[in-house]
Amino acid sequence: MGTALDCGLRLLGRRAHSRAELRQKLRRRDFDVAEVNQAMLRLDELGYLNDAAYAESLVRRRSGSRGAMAMASELASKGIDRRVAAEALAGLGPEAQVASALRLAARLLGHRPATSYRELLASVGPKLMRRGFSGWAIRAACQTLMAQTFPAPQG
Repeated sequence: MGTALDCGLRLLGRRAHSRAELRQKLRRRDFDVAEVNQAMLRLDELGYLNDAAYAESLVRRRSGSRGAMAMASELASKGIDRRVAAEALAGLGPEAQVASALRLAARLLGHRPATSYRELLASVGPKLMRRGFSGWAIRAACQTLMAQTFPAPQG
């Protein structure tokens, strides 16, 4: 089984973990609190634990398929402090959120075009909302998708 430090290094070798998440996994493996605390201190000294970098990485990876609300919830479930989560999400501007919602809306709509904005909003809106996109980002994405589907006549 090894030590808590060895186990922590193995877990971190597979993927990054938040401090709280790693502590919880080590405790689940029946290491005593003192050994887990010692391992966490050593991993921190070695520079392997950085909740801010972990949060930024998660936001970068998930922003293409999830909205800010879903990512904030996921960060909280992984034990990331609200302030750290807010800083990581701050880099995700309104344009990026709308662009992500637009790509996902187009993919969810598939090959069946919507005939109206309301129909598009009714079919795609709830799916985007379940993925954590805000109402304004959903509306903006649906408006853009409709404009791309039915361009305004010129002349």
